[in-house]
Amino acid sequence: MLDTFDTDRLQHLQADDISDSLERGSVVFFPQSPVPIPSADDLLLIRRELPELLRLKNISYHPEADRVRGLDEADPELAARVKRILVEVSNNIADFLTAYAPRLVDNWTVGTCSFRPIEEQGRKLDAHASNELVHIDAGAYGATNGDRILRFFINVNPDEDRVWATKGNFPELFNSYGARAQLGYANAGDNYMTKSPLDHARSGLVNMLAAAVPVLKVLDSSPYDRVMRKFHNYMKDTPSFQQETQGHEEFRFPPFSAWMVFTDMVSHACLSGQHAFVHTSIVPLNNCRLPDMAPMNILRQAARGS
Repeated sequence: MLDTFDTDRLQHLQADDISDSLERGSVVFFPQSPVPIPSADDLLLIRRELPELLRLKNISYHPEADRVRGLDEADPELAARVKRILVEVSNNIADFLTAYAPRLVDNWTVGTCSFRPIEEQGRKLDAHASNELVHIDAGAYGATNGDRILRFFINVNPDEDRVWATKGNFPELFNSYGARAQLGYANAGDNYMTKSPLDHARSGLVNMLAAAVPVLKVLDSSPYDRVMRKFHNYMKDTPSFQQETQGHEEFRFPPFSAWMVFTDMVSHACLSGQHAFVHTSIVPLNNCRLPDMAPMNILRQAARGS
Protein backbone atom coordinates (compact mmCIF):
# COMPACT_ATOMS: atom_id res chain seq x y z
CA MET A 1 0.00 0.00 0.00
CA LEU A 2 2.95 2.33 0.61
CA ASP A 3 4.26 3.79 -2.65
CA THR A 4 7.60 5.54 -2.13
CA PHE A 5 8.63 8.55 -4.20
CA ASP A 6 12.21 9.38 -3.34
CA THR A 7 14.24 12.21 -4.88
CA ASP A 8 15.38 10.10 -7.83
CA ARG A 9 11.85 8.97 -8.65
CA LEU A 10 10.54 12.52 -8.46
CA GLN A 11 13.20 13.58 -10.96
CA HIS A 12 11.90 11.02 -13.48
CA LEU A 13 8.22 11.46 -12.77
CA GLN A 14 5.51 11.15 -15.42
CA ALA A 15 2.58 13.57 -15.20
CA ASP A 16 0.05 11.10 -13.72
CA ASP A 17 2.33 8.89 -11.62
CA ILE A 18 1.34 10.38 -8.28
CA SER A 19 -2.35 10.88 -9.05
CA ASP A 20 -2.71 7.33 -10.42
CA SER A 21 -1.05 5.92 -7.31
CA LEU A 22 -3.44 7.84 -5.08
CA GLU A 23 -6.48 6.70 -7.05
CA ARG A 24 -5.39 3.07 -6.74
CA GLY A 25 -5.47 3.50 -2.98
CA SER A 26 -1.79 3.89 -2.18
CA VAL A 27 -0.24 6.02 0.51
CA VAL A 28 2.23 8.14 -1.46
CA PHE A 29 5.31 8.44 0.74
CA PHE A 30 8.21 10.90 0.52
CA PRO A 31 11.18 9.85 2.73
CA GLN A 32 12.21 13.50 2.81
CA SER A 33 9.51 16.15 2.53
CA PRO A 34 9.55 17.51 -1.03
CA VAL A 35 7.83 20.61 0.30
CA PRO A 36 9.81 23.35 2.07
CA ILE A 37 9.08 23.38 5.79
CA PRO A 38 9.16 26.34 8.18
CA SER A 39 12.42 27.63 9.61
CA ALA A 40 13.96 26.07 12.70
CA ASP A 41 12.86 29.10 14.75
CA ASP A 42 9.27 28.84 13.53
CA LEU A 43 9.15 25.11 14.22
CA LEU A 44 10.57 25.59 17.71
CA LEU A 45 7.94 28.22 18.43
CA ILE A 46 4.94 26.16 17.38
CA ARG A 47 6.19 22.99 19.07
CA ARG A 48 6.85 24.86 22.33
CA GLU A 49 3.96 27.33 22.49
CA LEU A 50 0.96 25.83 20.73
CA PRO A 51 0.23 22.72 22.85
CA GLU A 52 -0.65 24.99 25.77
CA LEU A 53 -2.84 27.25 23.62
CA LEU A 54 -4.92 24.58 21.87
CA ARG A 55 -8.65 25.33 22.17
CA LEU A 56 -10.03 22.96 19.52
CA LYS A 57 -8.90 19.55 18.21
CA ASN A 58 -6.20 21.18 16.04
CA ILE A 59 -4.99 24.64 15.07
CA SER A 60 -6.12 25.34 11.51
CA TYR A 61 -5.92 28.06 8.89
CA HIS A 62 -9.21 28.41 6.96
CA PRO A 63 -8.53 30.09 3.60
CA GLU A 64 -12.21 30.74 2.87
CA ALA A 65 -12.36 32.99 5.95
CA ASP A 66 -8.65 33.94 5.99
CA ARG A 67 -8.42 33.15 9.69
CA VAL A 68 -6.86 30.72 12.15
CA ARG A 69 -9.10 28.72 14.47
CA GLY A 70 -8.11 26.71 17.52
CA LEU A 71 -5.81 29.12 19.39
CA ASP A 72 -6.83 30.03 22.92
CA GLU A 73 -6.22 33.70 23.72
CA ALA A 74 -2.98 33.91 21.80
CA ASP A 75 -1.40 37.34 21.75
CA PRO A 76 -1.81 39.14 18.41
CA GLU A 77 1.86 38.83 17.48
CA LEU A 78 1.88 35.05 18.05
CA ALA A 79 -1.44 34.62 16.24
CA ALA A 80 -0.11 36.53 13.23
CA ARG A 81 3.06 34.43 13.18
CA VAL A 82 1.10 31.16 13.36
CA LYS A 83 -1.12 32.33 10.52
CA ARG A 84 1.91 33.20 8.40
CA ILE A 85 3.45 29.78 9.02
CA LEU A 86 0.27 27.90 8.10
CA VAL A 87 -0.32 30.01 4.98
CA GLU A 88 3.25 29.40 3.82
CA VAL A 89 2.95 25.64 4.36
CA SER A 90 -0.37 25.58 2.51
CA ASN A 91 1.04 27.52 -0.42
CA ASN A 92 4.16 25.35 -0.59
CA ILE A 93 2.07 22.17 -0.72
CA ALA A 94 -0.22 23.64 -3.38
CA ASP A 95 2.82 24.64 -5.45
CA PHE A 96 4.27 21.13 -5.16
CA LEU A 97 1.02 19.49 -6.26
CA THR A 98 0.63 21.89 -9.15
CA ALA A 99 4.09 20.93 -10.39
CA TYR A 100 4.08 17.19 -9.66
CA ALA A 101 0.41 16.14 -9.77
CA PRO A 102 -1.22 18.67 -12.11
CA ARG A 103 -4.32 16.53 -12.75
CA LEU A 104 -5.35 16.92 -9.12
CA VAL A 105 -5.38 20.70 -8.95
CA ASP A 106 -7.65 21.48 -11.91
CA ASN A 107 -10.64 23.31 -10.40
CA TRP A 108 -9.85 21.93 -6.94
CA THR A 109 -10.82 23.51 -3.62
CA VAL A 110 -7.98 24.22 -1.21
CA GLY A 111 -9.18 23.64 2.32
CA THR A 112 -7.62 23.93 5.73
CA CYS A 113 -3.97 23.70 6.64
CA SER A 114 -3.61 22.60 10.24
CA PHE A 115 -0.92 21.96 12.81
CA ARG A 116 -1.39 19.07 15.21
CA PRO A 117 0.59 19.95 18.36
CA ILE A 118 -0.70 17.23 20.72
CA GLU A 119 0.48 13.63 21.08
CA GLU A 120 -2.21 11.56 19.35
CA GLN A 121 -1.84 8.50 21.56
CA GLY A 122 -4.19 8.63 24.52
CA ARG A 123 -6.01 11.88 23.76
CA LYS A 124 -9.31 10.32 24.90
CA LEU A 125 -11.40 12.23 22.37
CA ASP A 126 -14.97 11.28 21.53
CA ALA A 127 -14.90 8.22 19.27
CA HIS A 128 -16.15 10.16 16.23
CA ALA A 129 -13.37 12.73 16.69
CA SER A 130 -10.60 10.32 17.62
CA ASN A 131 -7.69 9.88 15.23
CA GLU A 132 -6.64 6.65 16.99
CA LEU A 133 -9.57 4.64 15.58
CA VAL A 134 -9.38 3.36 12.00
CA HIS A 135 -11.79 5.22 9.73
CA ILE A 136 -12.32 6.80 6.35
CA ASP A 137 -12.78 10.56 6.19
CA ALA A 138 -16.30 11.85 5.63
CA GLY A 139 -18.61 14.60 6.71
CA ALA A 140 -16.15 17.14 8.10
CA TYR A 141 -15.99 19.30 4.97
CA GLY A 142 -19.64 19.83 4.12
CA ALA A 143 -20.95 18.27 0.93
CA THR A 144 -18.24 16.79 -1.29
CA ASN A 145 -20.90 15.23 -3.57
CA GLY A 146 -18.50 12.43 -4.44
CA ASP A 147 -15.40 14.55 -4.97
CA ARG A 148 -12.19 13.25 -3.38
CA ILE A 149 -10.65 14.23 -0.06
CA LEU A 150 -6.91 14.66 -0.52
CA ARG A 151 -4.64 15.18 2.47
CA PHE A 152 -0.92 15.92 2.60
CA PHE A 153 0.98 15.33 5.86
CA ILE A 154 4.42 16.42 7.08
CA ASN A 155 5.92 15.07 10.29
CA VAL A 156 7.89 17.92 11.85
CA ASN A 157 8.67 16.14 15.10
CA PRO A 158 12.49 16.14 15.18
CA ASP A 159 12.76 12.88 17.15
CA GLU A 160 9.67 10.67 16.84
CA ASP A 161 7.96 8.80 14.01
CA ARG A 162 4.29 9.33 13.31
CA VAL A 163 2.66 5.89 13.35
CA TRP A 164 -0.37 5.02 11.25
CA ALA A 165 -2.56 1.95 10.92
CA THR A 166 -4.90 0.88 8.12
CA LYS A 167 -7.33 -1.95 7.51
CA GLY A 168 -7.41 -1.52 3.75
CA ASN A 169 -9.04 0.56 1.05
CA PHE A 170 -12.65 1.51 0.48
CA PRO A 171 -13.41 -1.17 -2.17
CA GLU A 172 -12.20 -3.94 0.16
CA LEU A 173 -13.89 -2.50 3.24
CA PHE A 174 -17.16 -1.88 1.45
CA ASN A 175 -17.19 -5.45 0.16
CA SER A 176 -16.59 -6.80 3.68
CA TYR A 177 -18.58 -4.39 5.84
CA GLY A 178 -20.96 -2.41 3.63
CA ALA A 179 -23.98 -4.62 4.33
CA ARG A 180 -23.21 -4.78 8.06
CA ALA A 181 -22.99 -0.99 8.18
CA GLN A 182 -26.52 -0.82 6.68
CA LEU A 183 -25.62 1.74 4.05
CA GLY A 184 -28.92 1.27 2.25
CA TYR A 185 -27.59 0.49 -1.22
CA ALA A 186 -29.28 -2.88 -1.78
CA ASN A 187 -31.78 -2.56 -4.67
CA ALA A 188 -31.63 1.22 -4.35
CA GLY A 189 -31.24 1.75 -8.10
CA ASP A 190 -29.97 4.75 -10.00
CA ASN A 191 -31.39 7.31 -7.55
CA TYR A 192 -29.23 6.12 -4.63
CA MET A 193 -26.76 8.99 -4.92
CA THR A 194 -29.15 11.56 -6.40
CA LYS A 195 -29.79 14.72 -4.42
CA SER A 196 -33.43 15.32 -3.54
CA PRO A 197 -35.22 18.68 -3.94
CA LEU A 198 -34.70 19.16 -0.19
CA ASP A 199 -30.96 18.57 -0.62
CA HIS A 200 -30.81 21.13 -3.41
CA ALA A 201 -32.74 23.65 -1.31
CA ARG A 202 -30.41 23.06 1.62
CA SER A 203 -27.34 23.53 -0.58
CA GLY A 204 -28.74 26.75 -1.98
CA LEU A 205 -29.44 28.14 1.49
CA VAL A 206 -26.02 27.10 2.82
CA ASN A 207 -24.27 28.66 -0.17
CA MET A 208 -26.16 31.90 0.36
CA LEU A 209 -25.29 32.02 4.07
CA ALA A 210 -21.68 30.97 3.43
CA ALA A 211 -21.19 34.00 1.20
CA ALA A 212 -21.22 36.03 4.42
CA VAL A 213 -19.94 33.37 6.86
CA PRO A 214 -17.73 30.94 4.90
CA VAL A 215 -17.39 28.39 7.71
CA LEU A 216 -21.10 27.59 7.35
CA LYS A 217 -20.19 25.64 4.20
CA VAL A 218 -19.69 22.61 6.44
CA LEU A 219 -23.46 22.49 7.04
CA ASP A 220 -24.12 21.35 3.48
CA SER A 221 -24.86 17.69 2.82
CA SER A 222 -25.71 15.17 0.12
CA PRO A 223 -26.78 11.51 -0.07
CA TYR A 224 -23.20 10.49 -0.81
CA ASP A 225 -21.77 12.39 2.15
CA ARG A 226 -24.39 10.98 4.53
CA VAL A 227 -23.63 7.42 3.43
CA MET A 228 -19.90 7.96 3.82
CA ARG A 229 -20.42 9.51 7.25
CA LYS A 230 -22.50 6.50 8.25
CA PHE A 231 -19.67 4.19 7.18
CA HIS A 232 -17.14 6.38 9.05
CA ASN A 233 -19.25 6.15 12.21
CA TYR A 234 -19.78 2.40 11.83
CA MET A 235 -16.02 1.87 11.76
CA LYS A 236 -15.37 3.99 14.83
CA ASP A 237 -18.37 2.69 16.80
CA THR A 238 -17.76 -1.03 16.18
CA PRO A 239 -15.18 -2.64 18.49
CA SER A 240 -15.15 -5.85 16.44
CA PHE A 241 -14.10 -3.87 13.37
CA GLN A 242 -11.36 -2.05 15.27
CA GLN A 243 -10.05 -5.36 16.65
CA GLU A 244 -10.16 -7.15 13.29
CA THR A 245 -6.67 -8.14 12.11
CA GLN A 246 -7.62 -8.76 8.48
CA GLY A 247 -5.96 -6.16 6.27
CA HIS A 248 -4.24 -4.50 9.22
CA GLU A 249 -0.98 -2.74 8.39
CA GLU A 250 1.09 -0.18 10.23
CA PHE A 251 3.35 2.51 8.78
CA ARG A 252 6.00 4.61 10.47
CA PHE A 253 6.66 8.07 9.04
CA PRO A 254 10.05 9.37 10.23
CA PRO A 255 10.87 12.95 11.23
CA PHE A 256 10.63 15.39 8.31
CA SER A 257 9.09 12.84 5.96
CA ALA A 258 5.80 13.52 4.16
CA TRP A 259 2.94 11.49 2.74
CA MET A 260 -0.33 12.05 0.93
CA VAL A 261 -3.48 10.01 0.50
CA PHE A 262 -7.08 10.11 -0.61
CA THR A 263 -8.52 9.74 2.89
CA ASP A 264 -11.97 8.87 1.55
CA MET A 265 -10.28 5.84 -0.05
CA VAL A 266 -7.68 4.62 2.45
CA SER A 267 -8.77 3.70 5.96
CA HIS A 268 -6.39 5.11 8.52
CA ALA A 269 -5.70 5.86 12.15
CA CYS A 270 -2.90 7.78 13.81
CA LEU A 271 -1.68 5.55 16.64
CA SER A 272 0.98 7.94 17.89
CA GLY A 273 2.81 11.09 16.92
CA GLN A 274 3.07 14.76 17.79
CA HIS A 275 3.76 17.85 15.69
CA ALA A 276 2.51 17.43 12.12
CA PHE A 277 1.14 19.66 9.39
CA VAL A 278 -1.97 18.49 7.54
CA HIS A 279 -3.19 20.10 4.31
CA THR A 280 -6.65 19.23 3.02
CA SER A 281 -8.11 19.81 -0.43
CA ILE A 282 -11.14 18.59 -2.37
CA VAL A 283 -10.33 17.16 -5.81
CA PRO A 284 -13.15 16.94 -8.37
CA LEU A 285 -14.12 13.37 -9.22
CA ASN A 286 -13.99 14.44 -12.87
CA ASN A 287 -10.22 14.82 -12.52
CA CYS A 288 -9.77 11.11 -11.82
CA ARG A 289 -8.35 8.80 -14.49
CA LEU A 290 -9.59 5.73 -12.56
CA PRO A 291 -13.12 6.84 -11.63
CA ASP A 292 -14.46 3.30 -11.17
CA MET A 293 -12.27 2.99 -8.07
CA ALA A 294 -13.76 6.07 -6.41
CA PRO A 295 -16.17 5.46 -3.51
CA MET A 296 -18.98 7.33 -5.26
CA ASN A 297 -18.94 5.00 -8.26
CA ILE A 298 -18.49 1.87 -6.15
CA LEU A 299 -21.63 2.85 -4.23
CA ARG A 300 -23.51 3.57 -7.45
CA GLN A 301 -22.52 0.22 -8.92
CA ALA A 302 -23.64 -1.62 -5.77
CA ALA A 303 -26.99 0.16 -5.84
CA ARG A 304 -27.53 -1.08 -9.41
CA GLY A 305 -26.83 -4.61 -8.26
CA SER A 306 -23.86 -5.03 -10.59
